[in-house]
Amino acid sequence: MLDVEFGQASDPGKVRTNNEDASGYFVPASPHRIRSHGYLFTVADGVGGLDLGEIASSTAVTVLTREFETSPEGAMLISLLPTLVQHANAAVHDRTLASEFRGKKMATTVVACALRHDQAVVSHVGDSRCYLVRNGHAKQITHDHTWVNEQLRQGVITPAEAARSNARHVLIRSLGLETFVSPDTTALTIHPGDVLVLCSDGVHGELPESTMASIVSQSKPVDEIAGELVSRAVEHDGDDNTTAMVIKIRSVEQMGPYRDRAHHVCS
Repeated sequence: MLDVEFGQASDPGKVRTNNEDASGYFVPASPHRIRSHGYLFTVADGVGGLDLGEIASSTAVTVLTREFETSPEGAMLISLLPTLVQHANAAVHDRTLASEFRGKKMATTVVACALRHDQAVVSHVGDSRCYLVRNGHAKQITHDHTWVNEQLRQGVITPAEAARSNARHVLIRSLGLETFVSPDTTALTIHPGDVLVLCSDGVHGELPESTMASIVSQSKPVDEIAGELVSRAVEHDGDDNTTAMVIKIRSVEQMGPYRDRAHHVCS
């Protein structure tokens, strides 16, 4: 059976007084729920420069975790997760229509990871990331929805130019500004010993993948690993909110061809 342990940490950093990052999770309470729903983990980073980034990020996380918990048993994660991200987008956008927020703008990034059987499905908007750490090496699963990354993808700029660009945090996609958003969604097979890291740009903007892999590969509790990722990132710079979730895969349940269909369709 799929079994995971997780830890999380967050810090407002050295400059900002408020923390516009948010994180949340759904952990199934029974073996049946592990098989029928699985786990969900999510990190959101309220967009700085707008009015209510902390409202946007907390709204997105609340909607994602609540609707994942109440989703139909056996729902296909590859289609469910982007649907829930779209629901979160609508909820953030609708907050700006409330009387107390009228005339204000809010937006957030989000990265969500659902786990069931031996599969992980990752859906994201913006530049909050998911990494897979396996055998001491970190691999970025998501691709930032930023102006610089798009220029890099098109070959307009080089990786060195992208790393130096003052516009590397300018988003071209986020939750809340429009009534519809298109998340990118990826599915991957997970193995015992794998570690997934969800983080805001306050972490990945300061820690190279090699450093992240080294920290995550330590034999220590996952909450301590999450705390070290955040503290090392803040020590390096600290001008941004910083959040990390660390999910370690203890065991998985491989899906065979003759398992119950309600479970099999979602593997």
